[in-house]
Amino acid sequence: MNETVLSSVRKNVCTVTLNRPERLNALNSDLLVALRSALDAANSNEEVSAIVLRGSGRAFCSGDDLKAFEEQSKSKQETHAFVESIQDITRRIVLGDKIVVGSIHGWAVGGGLEWAINCDLAVFADNTRCFFPELKWGMFPTGGVTSLLPRIVGLAKAKELMLLGEVFDASEAKEMGLAWRVVAESEAYDVAHGAAEHIAGLPKRSILMLKRVLNKTHQLDLEQTMQLETDATVESFLDPETLKRVRTFGS
Repeated sequence: MNETVLSSVRKNVCTVTLNRPERLNALNSDLLVALRSALDAANSNEEVSAIVLRGSGRAFCSGDDLKAFEEQSKSKQETHAFVESIQDITRRIVLGDKIVVGSIHGWAVGGGLEWAINCDLAVFADNTRCFFPELKWGMFPTGGVTSLLPRIVGLAKAKELMLLGEVFDASEAKEMGLAWRVVAESEAYDVAHGAAEHIAGLPKRSILMLKRVLNKTHQLDLEQTMQLETDATVESFLDPETLKRVRTFGS
């Protein structure tokens, strides 16, 4: 049986790989549990100084697995637990002790795009394509991006990206400040790992304090934002209109 998340350590860098390539690494409950465990292990491992987050196969992450939507929306309690598990990944990326470098390729959609934005640095392959599909399906963005995204791209642009849900590419992501570098797909992981190795070679205390200080200014705001997102996402999952729209997926 394939593991939904893989983890390995080399040169004080932990590579965490989303591993549902047959579903373009779409997130479901199993993947979320495995990813939370992998990030917890990396953040608590004293031999690890940086993390690389990537996806296997043709995509980084295609967002929520809509084929599992009806299971995710059985009841308000189950939906709330599922959405909180998504937000827990953001807490571990943004508020964890280790620098996280994203190696992003192929599709980075919805929750996948949100996790790319959560990374401290994100290397985008030149074949990366991104968009926010949530509102199209009657859902709501998570990952703290309703706070983080306007700070990066501006309020008007953030509204455009979320309301229109249009696809944008890696070069546009770099222009907006979402991507640190854009490289060929074959180079993306090596560039991300190289950056993580450089960071791992810096004094651990300085890295930790830099991340804490940079995040401190919006930590409370981020938690408040994610609570509002969670409430809105739970309500949207339970809206009959959302189920009606999701059932058209793939048709």
